[in-house]
Amino acid sequence: MEIRLNGESRFIDQITKMSVAGLLEMEQVTSPEMVAVQLNGEIVDRGTYHNTMIVDRNEVDFLYFMAGG
Repeated sequence: MEIRLNGESRFIDQITKMSVAGLLEMEQVTSPEMVAVQLNGEIVDRGTYHNTMIVDRNEVDFLYFMAGG
């Protein structure tokens, strides 16, 4: 499966689809509660990360929350 992750082309071997939660785990996101996920331009509800599937040619962005001051 080939996706665009944060603007970069990524090939994920031997997989035809993966959940948003699975991608966060595979990418070793250490604080997933601090990340919003955008799939094909739409924000994914955090409660659906396990059920929302990413398939070939999808565009995924991880949006990290940062504090400033």
